[in-house]
Amino acid sequence: MTKRTRRPDVEGRSKKLWLNGDGTCDVELIPSLRSFTYDRDALMPQTAALRLDFYEAAAERLAGKGVNTVFRERLDSISYRADYVPAPPFEVIVKNVATGSTVRKYPGLFPEGHRFQPPVVKFDYRIDPEDQPIGEDYLRAAGVDVTSFRDCALRCNDALRSWLAPLDLWDFCLVVGVGADGEPVVNSEVSPDCMRLRDEAGNPLDKDLFRQGADETTVVRAWTDLVRRMRG
Repeated sequence: MTKRTRRPDVEGRSKKLWLNGDGTCDVELIPSLRSFTYDRDALMPQTAALRLDFYEAAAERLAGKGVNTVFRERLDSISYRADYVPAPPFEVIVKNVATGSTVRKYPGLFPEGHRFQPPVVKFDYRIDPEDQPIGEDYLRAAGVDVTSFRDCALRCNDALRSWLAPLDLWDFCLVVGVGADGEPVVNSEVSPDCMRLRDEAGNPLDKDLFRQGADETTVVRAWTDLVRRMRG
């Protein structure tokens, strides 16, 4: 791990961030997994490197499809250098399948497993203890270019589904910021920690394993196999 001589400029539940003064930052992942719905919070040390393994490969794939991310280069097993783009207080979620909060918060609207055609894009305001849906008109009033953020998320969805197939991407969340060129840029990691992904038999390959009570050995084994598969 890279040694740092000062405290991080920003520290959250999943990462620490150091500003470099040249428009970049260094990010170190914290091996934490959290589920508000299932009231589970744990540190699983081996998961941070696997998240970064996946993110590094995903960032390369997204760049090849014209989707901008802040990722620049890997520094060590759990750290990377990125363009510094301030994160807005909301995230963008793409839903290909009705599951999770969709059926929990809107009971009776869609059955579990309903497939959205086209995908649904929604925005959640990031706040403890649980993120809350926010109306798009609030975001427009705050100066957010909702259309460009939506387009960025959908292009990301297309690129990820193409890359991950025949695995089934049910949903994922992103933090999208505005880059120096004024265009949307994916500012968050893309990893099994922020998506729902199923194998050909319908088994979870993502944080749902943790939500369902799996121990670190089980999560690490599944994510190691996933990374190996996507690199291969």
